[in-house]
Amino acid sequence: MGSPLKHRWSIANNYLAGITLDRWFELLADNRVNPAYWHRAAFVTLAAAFNSLAARRERRLDEAVRATRITQPPLFILGHWRSGTTHLHNLLARDRRFAFANTYQVVNPLTFLTTEERNTRRFARMVPDKRPMDEVAMGFGEPQEDEFAPCLMTLRSLYLGISFPRSLGHYERYLSFDEVPPAETEEWKQAMLWFCRKLVHKQGDRPLLLKSPPHTARIRLLLELFPEARFVHIHRHPHDVFRSNRHYWDTAVWYSYLQKPDRSTVDDGIIRRYRLLHDAFHTQRPRVPDDRFHELSFHDLDSDPVATVRRLYDQLALPDFETFRPALEAYLGTLKGYRKNRFDPLEPALAERLAEAWRTEFELWNYDPHPS
Repeated sequence: MGSPLKHRWSIANNYLAGITLDRWFELLADNRVNPAYWHRAAFVTLAAAFNSLAARRERRLDEAVRATRITQPPLFILGHWRSGTTHLHNLLARDRRFAFANTYQVVNPLTFLTTEERNTRRFARMVPDKRPMDEVAMGFGEPQEDEFAPCLMTLRSLYLGISFPRSLGHYERYLSFDEVPPAETEEWKQAMLWFCRKLVHKQGDRPLLLKSPPHTARIRLLLELFPEARFVHIHRHPHDVFRSNRHYWDTAVWYSYLQKPDRSTVDDGIIRRYRLLHDAFHTQRPRVPDDRFHELSFHDLDSDPVATVRRLYDQLALPDFETFRPALEAYLGTLKGYRKNRFDPLEPALAERLAEAWRTEFELWNYDPHPS
């Protein structure tokens, strides 16, 4: 017998609940749902029917959204999954001079203008208080990565390979879009721009604060959309990144499967995507002027968050850190009881493999490949 399917009967924590019928049927035409997850597919189908009706009503606002202008350059948070991007996102989002995408908006990109207030009250119990893989707070109104929005709008996203692991290799090309036909790339760009316009239309003309690990490999596309954009990149010891990603694939990912996974490929996938993401990042990083790029480590952010965020504000010429500081410190005060995940040291053979496969990052950011 195979390994048990964790959370098999759960329909919670599934980003596909925000898809519309046309995209859902397009997705099913390319991917077969395993019978073990037919109940999840039924739930998504029902949700997609309601989403399609709501999206049709929301199209009455298209003219107003089209007329919305993004006049202030966004700030993009970059970094590999489990490098601290969420923590940094949550910190900066406490500066209310930014606008950001929240959990409800990213999984309902075609309907949130007209459904958010009602549905966040109606379905609040469906969102857990904490993320499945750690103790980070969740909720419809919390900052969330925007990758889910263009994913649901275009089906051009690595994340669809989580739901359909047999097609993960196909969807990985949407990490950097380097090998993607121009028409598909343009479709993703226009969806991203449309989602950003909707955020500004709803929240007002404030700079957008956007976070999504895949963006780390898409600097060139983001600059094509927003030539004056600012970027902050956060990195973390590669061993911590690997162990945390392995934990993520054994916790949160189980809620999204629509095909039975091959668990023997998890480690290889983490190593491969780390290399793909960072190769694209290193190649594209020089496109950003130094005064619009800042890099920091998770260690510094964790050790002295106020000083680290202050340096970020100084480097990117963000206005008036002292105005933001009380809100930042108040939020940090709420995290005093936060418990980080604890993991065993890596197996020696795996540590040696990472030292070779991720050599560039160990050297660039001065991390010891064999910590004691």
